[in-house]
Amino acid sequence: MSKPTIEPTFGGHLDEVADAVAGLDMLLTDAALGPARRMTVPAGTALRLARALALHPATVAARGRSLLGELAKIGFGRSSVSPGKKDKRFTDPTWVENGVLHRAMQGYLAVSLACEQLIVDADLNWRDLEQLQLSVSNVLAALAPSNNPFLNPLGWKTFIETGGRSTVRGLRRMASDLATSPRVPSMVEPDAFRVGVDLAVTPGSVVFQTPVFELIQYQPQTSTVRSVPLLVIPPTINKYYITDLAPGRSIVEYLVASGQQVFMMSWRNPGAPQADWGLDTYGQAVIDAMDEVRRITSTDHIALMAFCSGGIIAAMVLAHLAAIGQAGRVVAAGLAVTVLDQAKAGTTSAFLDHRSATDAIAASARKGYLDGASMAEVFAWLRPNDLIWNYWVNNYLQGKAPPAFDILYWNADTTRMPAALHRDFIEMAAENSLITRGAATMLGTPVDLAAVTADSYVIAGIADHLCKWQSCYATTQLLGGETRFVLSTSGHIASLINPPGNKKATWRSATETPRDPEQWLADATTDQGSWWPDFVAWLQKRTGDEVTAPDALGGGRPILSPAPGTYVFEK
Repeated sequence: MSKPTIEPTFGGHLDEVADAVAGLDMLLTDAALGPARRMTVPAGTALRLARALALHPATVAARGRSLLGELAKIGFGRSSVSPGKKDKRFTDPTWVENGVLHRAMQGYLAVSLACEQLIVDADLNWRDLEQLQLSVSNVLAALAPSNNPFLNPLGWKTFIETGGRSTVRGLRRMASDLATSPRVPSMVEPDAFRVGVDLAVTPGSVVFQTPVFELIQYQPQTSTVRSVPLLVIPPTINKYYITDLAPGRSIVEYLVASGQQVFMMSWRNPGAPQADWGLDTYGQAVIDAMDEVRRITSTDHIALMAFCSGGIIAAMVLAHLAAIGQAGRVVAAGLAVTVLDQAKAGTTSAFLDHRSATDAIAASARKGYLDGASMAEVFAWLRPNDLIWNYWVNNYLQGKAPPAFDILYWNADTTRMPAALHRDFIEMAAENSLITRGAATMLGTPVDLAAVTADSYVIAGIADHLCKWQSCYATTQLLGGETRFVLSTSGHIASLINPPGNKKATWRSATETPRDPEQWLADATTDQGSWWPDFVAWLQKRTGDEVTAPDALGGGRPILSPAPGTYVFEK
């Protein structure tokens, strides 16, 4: 099989698609209960919307008149309504050249805008607003004329070009997708990449293994390395290689090349027998990994870099170490797209309530785990235009294979989550317990994030709709020690997969971290390029002097297997 080409095809918006792939993996309610609850407006929210609009009849009437007037202009061909620059659904020129299609598009856009404006006019609280916007946007996305096989010009053109074979291929693809979970259009072909061949190829070895994780030590690429090693803690959802994608797009590769001693935790894919693995299990795993890294490198200190849910676990472990008098073991901690304060943390938290939390916990407890495929389905419906209907048109109406994209392949390589960890995450999120001293525990000690004295580097994406950057910023007010906050202009995933060389990439930083995130934003300066070099420079100041790189991996013990190890291949 030839090595796939990773290019921004598909309308040039794969980075936008990637931003929607893996979101706030802490709040996992819908993955247990199903995404259908996001397609309907909760009864209480609907009543509050109706009441709010009833109190402003003049506003509603004005919106109605405006819509009718616009529809009349559309009918007479005098309307200037057009899709936004980022809306890829109507890029085919036929949508403008054909009068019927042009009017269908404009009518749809006018009605959609009117619905969105009415929701804003209602001036509801943030929770109701998030719920309504998501539910209504899902309905509006489904009704787009671009999804209609009888209207979409791309489908007709491909049908004519292939003599109808595109329709046959599209129906076969649809049948295949509907046969197995997640029952959404495939975003990438199952053989588009090979782990260990195309992805996760940074040289290294598995030097330690437990039932919970494998520890990978990467082969140094420089003659000298920093004396203090770096342990990377990936999310507990999907595989670890989001940090080690294709060459040139791997932050692990970049860190190794910069002279860091890098170690990686690769989580095992749990099943029903591991149902009782909770936060304490994963917290102890981090400490076990730290102990082994310390043995291999013969140092008492370590730096951490953690992602998403891995960042939550890392922060709790840091608090535990502080509680037992070992805070000095960790000299620096990077936390990427990690939300510790769940107050108004975005769409996911808006749908979380105690009833749904209880039902979700019970659902995963019955199986012993939360299925990764269910999670993938929920994430897809969070951004239906990018992750559902985009592929509906490409895969089914045009009968084409989706383009090869490494992030989407990683997203499809799902894992399960133990029922106990699912329960712990949901309960902690529902109570927002990490912001209150002692409200949560790790390994029997109360969690006090203010007691964490290690310097921290907090990364967020300004376009991240799942882990809002303001919620990530709140971490700067929770942790002790000196905190540097960096804001990428990208979203949830593209903010992390942000290698140097991308001329469109920018990031923001400031010297101070005031309580108000908007004040920080006003004070911040913008730099072109990637934040990776800034993180390396920050890290180098805290990871000791340069020492001779080790000749062999494992610290004198036998190597277990070459990277990427064995756990990464478990299905």
